[in-house]
Amino acid sequence: MVNSPPTSQSTNLPREFSFIRDHFGPLGGPAALGLRDDAAVFTPAEGRDLVVAVDTLVENVHFLPDDPPETIGRKLLRCNLSDLAAMGSKPEGWLLAFSRPAHITNDWTKRFSEGLHKDQETFGLSLMGGDTTSTSGPLVLSLTILGSVAHGQAIRRQGAKAGDGIWVTGTIGDGALGLQALQGTLEDPTGWLAEQYRLPRPRVGLPLFGLASAAMDVSDGLVQDCGHLARENGLHAVLYASTVPLSPAVQTAGSQWLPTCLTGGDDYEILMAVPPEHEAKLAASAMLDTPHGAVPVTRIGTFTNGPHTVTVLDDDGIPLTFPTGGWSHL
Repeated sequence: MVNSPPTSQSTNLPREFSFIRDHFGPLGGPAALGLRDDAAVFTPAEGRDLVVAVDTLVENVHFLPDDPPETIGRKLLRCNLSDLAAMGSKPEGWLLAFSRPAHITNDWTKRFSEGLHKDQETFGLSLMGGDTTSTSGPLVLSLTILGSVAHGQAIRRQGAKAGDGIWVTGTIGDGALGLQALQGTLEDPTGWLAEQYRLPRPRVGLPLFGLASAAMDVSDGLVQDCGHLARENGLHAVLYASTVPLSPAVQTAGSQWLPTCLTGGDDYEILMAVPPEHEAKLAASAMLDTPHGAVPVTRIGTFTNGPHTVTVLDDDGIPLTFPTGGWSHL
C-alpha cells in the first residue's frame, strides 16, 4: 500500500491504488499518512515499549474458502490481538499484506474490509499501511500488529517457576470443534462452535502484570502450547483433564472429542503461570476484568521440576496419550 496519489486524482488512479483507496483507505489512522507513503510513522507514548507480532492466514489452511469474508478479516486481526493480549499489551495499529488471487472479487474485499472496520472500532486501533499483490495461488493474508506496554511490564513466555499454577482463560476446544462442524463431521445445532472457529475472542486488556509469571496464547493446541511454556522455563507441566474448562456446546458433543479439544488449537485463550502467592485471590474471583468485559479463568494444572514435557492426567491419575500434541506449521 505505497505511493497512493491524492484522492483528487482518483479518476486517474492505477488499478492497484484504486483498489487500496476503495477498500483499505477508510481503515487508515493518523500513522498511515493517508496510505500515500512508503511507510507509516508511529511513536509510542513516553514510557511505553513497542510490541510487534505477525500472523499469516492461508486459504484452505487457516480458513475455509466459503467462510464469510467479513469473518476472515476479523479472525486475522483477532489472532494478532491475542498475541498482544498474552503479553499484556495495548493494541496501537496494524499493517496488512494482501496477496489476491483472481477469484477474490471487489465485493468480497469490500465485505472483508467492513469486518475489519467493525473490529477496529471494538478494539481501538487502525490500519497503518501494508502491501498488495496478485498471486496465482490461494488467498494469503499476513497481518503485522503493533502494540505498546508500560516499560518493563511485558509478560513473556519465560518466568515461570516450579510450584506455579497453570491457568487458562475462557473455554478450550470450541474452535477445533467448530472446524469439525463446518466440515460436516459434528453437529452444531446452535452454531456456537462454528462462530468460535470463525471469530475467536482475543483477551485484550487482561491485567497480567503482577499476576502471571509467564504467559502465551493458545493457538496451536493446549497440550502443545503448554509444552512450549514448559520447555522455555525448564519445567514439567502437569494438566488435569477434568479441570479443563469446556463450553456447554463442547460438553454436548461428548467426551470422545476431548483429544481434539486438547490438541486441536484455534482457542486464542491465554495460558499463564501464576505464582502461589497470587492464586488464592485469583481462585476466589475466578474472573479477570478487561475493558471488554469479565473473563473467566480456571486452574488446570501445575508446573513442577522434571522433564520439559507435558503430562495430562485423567481422574484416576493415569496419563492420557494423544496422536499429536497440536498443530504444526511446517
